[in-house]
Amino acid sequence: MLIDDSQLKKFILDSGLVTQADLQSAEVTANQQGKSIGDVLVTDGKISPDNLRRIQAYVLGIPFVELKSQKIPFDILSLIPEPIARTHNIVAFKKSDDTLEVAMLNVDDLSAIDFIKKKVRLKIAPRLTDAESIKSVIVQYQKSLKAEFGDIIMKESSALKTVSETIDGSTESIKKMAEDLPVIRIVDTLLKHAILQDASDIHIEPMEDQTLVRYRIDGILHDAMVLPKNAEPPITARIKVLSSLRLDEKRLPQDGRFQIDMNDERVSFRVSILPTYYGEKTVMRLLRENVSGFTLEYSGFHGEALEAVHHAITQTVGMILTTGPTGSGKTTTLYTVLDILNTPNVNISTIEDPVEYQMKRVNQTQVKPEIGFTFSTGLRTLVRQDPDIIMVGEIRDNETAALAVNAALTGHLVLSTLHTNSAAGAMPRLIDMKVEPFLLVSTINIVIGQRLVRKLSDSKEKYFLTKDEINVLKVHVDLDRVLAALKSEKVVGAEANWETIPLFRAVVAGSDENGYKSRVGIHEVLRMTPTIRSLVIKGSSSSDIEAQARKEGMLTMLEDGVFKCVQGLTSIEEVLRVVSE
Repeated sequence: MLIDDSQLKKFILDSGLVTQADLQSAEVTANQQGKSIGDVLVTDGKISPDNLRRIQAYVLGIPFVELKSQKIPFDILSLIPEPIARTHNIVAFKKSDDTLEVAMLNVDDLSAIDFIKKKVRLKIAPRLTDAESIKSVIVQYQKSLKAEFGDIIMKESSALKTVSETIDGSTESIKKMAEDLPVIRIVDTLLKHAILQDASDIHIEPMEDQTLVRYRIDGILHDAMVLPKNAEPPITARIKVLSSLRLDEKRLPQDGRFQIDMNDERVSFRVSILPTYYGEKTVMRLLRENVSGFTLEYSGFHGEALEAVHHAITQTVGMILTTGPTGSGKTTTLYTVLDILNTPNVNISTIEDPVEYQMKRVNQTQVKPEIGFTFSTGLRTLVRQDPDIIMVGEIRDNETAALAVNAALTGHLVLSTLHTNSAAGAMPRLIDMKVEPFLLVSTINIVIGQRLVRKLSDSKEKYFLTKDEINVLKVHVDLDRVLAALKSEKVVGAEANWETIPLFRAVVAGSDENGYKSRVGIHEVLRMTPTIRSLVIKGSSSSDIEAQARKEGMLTMLEDGVFKCVQGLTSIEEVLRVVSE
């Protein structure tokens, strides 16, 4: 949308959403980067995308509509095909005798308006909306997709049974089954459904008398559908074909990978197939390949933690470690850092298992343990490739740990992940891997501990803690430290206390299935200060190291989670669920 920056600046200032100082700073950044002031303010977290859209609508004189909790009749919704709606961010929401009202993110998209006008033969009345409204409406298309999937299963289940019964066990027979049209349609629909649901994993689980399909969405497994028992062999065979795996191997686990393009987005599927008692279980991890554009602020970093990470990535040598369990967003955080560091004057090389995201101008290598190409052998070669920055997907063993530390000592910035429950636990873990303490304190710049919590949807409701609830919460978290951080970052006023600070809880409304949508990180960032160094040299426990880091201002993950509860991003229940796991 072509909006004059000076006009936008005036309305943003009049809105009172940002200070004069923030606006001037954004203006300088916008001029340097060739961006809009509004886009810079959103990236820096000064205003929300919703507020920017509302201001733009006001400047343009176009009505702004909010559709997050609206249920749109399917006969109106389907006037615009789902691929067009998703590609052009435009949805139909209201129809009169001769006019169709459409909500869009870009009212200058004349090609989309012309296409719809020709299709429906009605006058088109464009309205401006926000990205979350578009997403919530597109979710409504999924209900029709579920119906479509059910129809396919109903129509093709007998065909699947016939196909399954004709298998004689030969590779040619299995391959023919995998290329059968009903099987292709079922697998394609299953993958499409998972992408639209923003699932991170697909589980296809053979059971005694049925095949269960489950999706992991925002970290929680949900039953997606139940298929006939005879659906598992042909579906598994089809996935093996896509992943270039052995069709005749059913006794050993197999791992593979394939890609599909959907609505101008490339999605990779990391496939793991495991023999079980009732058949072969398949798990597919969905990986969106474009991670560029993420920011540390968007990931959930703020305050002193954000400053510590920014300071660490300005160093040319040393180590930056991220810690946490599987699926806690460690690799995404490292890729966000790499995206910031990815400038023309540095050489970045990675060794990963697998390559989860593809980045331009980054030399990415995948390990292949079956031929002896491991993290350690790959890292030995990488240091001879004249890199400035090295990313090691995971430090798993003593040899990789020693090589990573050595690379950091010899003039490289090394990024890696480690499986520990907390940031402070990284040092004892590396010492267990036979890394000398004096080497650790010489190389580690920061350690980031993290988890992912589900974000509240817009249907959330505000409430206040009672005295009893505050006392119960104090058992789990130091509320005084959280309150001090909230006041320091001016999230709450100087006179605020826990009885007057509003919190938020999930409310199921409209298309929300559980009151949550998407996820955000909660973090603890441990800096290698002189006092922490002395504790590591002494061989102190992780609890001692964490206690000292907290004295020096580090918010723990639990405290950062409560901080984000006050910001309205998540709920106390969600934070306690994730951190206690």
